[in-house]
Amino acid sequence: MSSSTPLLHPAVRPAAVTDCERIHQLIVDLAEYERSAHEVKVTPEQLRAALFGPQPAAFALVAEDAVGAVAGFALYFVNFSTWEGVHGIYLEDLYVAPEQRGSGLGKALLQSLASIAVSRGYARFEWSVLDWNQPSIDFYTAIGAVPMDGWTVYRLTGDALRRTAAALG
Repeated sequence: MSSSTPLLHPAVRPAAVTDCERIHQLIVDLAEYERSAHEVKVTPEQLRAALFGPQPAAFALVAEDAVGAVAGFALYFVNFSTWEGVHGIYLEDLYVAPEQRGSGLGKALLQSLASIAVSRGYARFEWSVLDWNQPSIDFYTAIGAVPMDGWTVYRLTGDALRRTAAALG
């Protein structure tokens, strides 16, 4: 596996603990955009623990506007490909504030994540997009991303998750 240092876009940097409040607000903004604000449960404290605790569960990059304010973020985690035998990056969320859309910050975040994947010798970089989000779909296909036709995402949550776990005992 390669160990070169990834190149990050000049407007992008790894998130710092002090960014958690702003990232939290951007998560809320993203949920509002995706018509799901009522589903946001995460707190800034939970973000701090997940991103900067003793065993981080996720990682984040932030994108800054021309005056250095955080205007976007990408939150990701490392997955593993059993077929490739190496890790990959799964982008959980990417969001750029509406007033900064078209400024290149979204592309800068994606390029920076791709650079991390390549520098670490990862096999892939993937994410999901809502079917109705045509502006994002157009943006992703413009950089060469392709949809994974034939795959459907499944999820267990709430009571179904608890019932499935309870079936063991």
